[in-house]
Amino acid sequence: MSSKVRARIVVSGRVQGVCFRYTMGREAEHRQVNGWVRNCRDGTVEAVVEGEKEAVENLISWCHQGPPGAVVRKVAVEWQEYQGEFKSFSIKGWH
Repeated sequence: MSSKVRARIVVSGRVQGVCFRYTMGREAEHRQVNGWVRNCRDGTVEAVVEGEKEAVENLISWCHQGPPGAVVRKVAVEWQEYQGEFKSFSIKGWH
């Protein structure tokens, strides 16, 4: 039995200019998590992800450290109802 979940993640700290989005994209694909990630004008990185509960939780755990060079201060997670909206993981531009 699969338990699919959806989460909106906002990561604060020094998380732009350190390849956070691209590395998160690789981490998400490795875990078979779909969705998107983007930089926000306030300096945060925002993502909406869907997948198996364990894989999404694993990706959220990764967000607490991020790639080399990142200094993560806070990871805010908002759990949402799974929608099956995404077929892959994409890296978006600015919002």
